[in-house]
Order: sequence, then C-alpha cells, then structure tokens
Amino acid sequence: GDKPRLVPLGTPAVAALLLSGGIAGLIGLALVAIYLLAYYQALGVVAVLSLVVATAILYLSFIILSKTIGLTLSLAGVAGAIVSIGITADSFIVYFERIRDEIREGRSLRVACDTGWVRARRTLLAADFVSLLAAVVLYLISVGNVRGFAFVLGLTTLIDVLVAFWFTHPIVVLMGRSRWMQRG
Repeated sequence: GDKPRLVPLGTPAVAALLLSGGIAGLIGLALVAIYLLAYYQALGVVAVLSLVVATAILYLSFIILSKTIGLTLSLAGVAGAIVSIGITADSFIVYFERIRDEIREGRSLRVACDTGWVRARRTLLAADFVSLLAAVVLYLISVGNVRGFAFVLGLTTLIDVLVAFWFTHPIVVLMGRSRWMQRG
C-alpha cells in the first residue's frame, strides 16, 4: 500500500537539491535539443517541439498527481525525469534514422516518412516496453525515493509513447508531404 510518495520539500537543503536537479535537467534538455537541431536540422525542430510537448505533459501530470494522490517531487523523481530525456531522444533518433535509411534506399521523402515509421514503431514500442517493465518491477520491489524514481520513470515512458504516436509522427508526416521539405 505504499503510495508513490516522493520526499516533500521540508528543509531548505532539500529544496536546494531539487533546484540543482531541475537545473541539471534543463541543461541536459538544452544539450539534447542542440544536438538534435544540429544533426537533424528540420526534423530536429520537430524533436525539440516534441520534447517541449512531453515536458508540458509531464509538468501537468505532476500537478494533477500532486492534487489527486499527493505526489511530491524529490531528487529521485527529478532523476527519473532526467533519464526520460534520453529515452525520448532515443525515440526520435530511431525514427529519424529509419527515415534516412528509406531515403538511402531510393524512396521519396513522403514514402520514407511513412515506411520509416512502420519500421521504427516496433523498435520504439519494444524499447519503451523494456523501460516501463523495469520501472514497474523497480516500483513493486522498492520503497521510498527509489519508488518515486520508478514511478516518474514509468510515467515519462508512457508520455514518450503518447508524444511519439500522437505528436511527433503526425508532424513528421505533414512535413514530409510539404513542398518545402521535398525540395530538400
């Protein structure tokens, strides 16, 4: 019956640690965004927008869960959120590399966006399933802060799936059909 309770702020020292963790997360997010923009250019813009959407959903989830189940954020929860940046970035990289593979095989950008998604979707789901399974097992066998880490990791993994399927993929398909993108 342990709730996924993360240690409340309580003391200024704990608040300072949380602030430091949040700053580290923002720095990591910025570095990932810079890499995605530099390496994938226009698709990098989609990836950064997807990261922003995922972050907004995560923040709203924290607000809702704090009001409904009393979830409070600790450094372990922040660590779970930071780990999710890598999981989410991995989803973009898998999808975008599949698109590149399709283009290298001679397919048009429009076709590459569709067939690349079909090939990437299975990989994305398998990777996210493994992360989610690890989060569930860790949550079930742990207590305290580790349970909070596992809860946030599982939540962010689910958000990654939602964003990949209902935001990133549709935006990439729309871009792949645009004349601007087809001109290179």
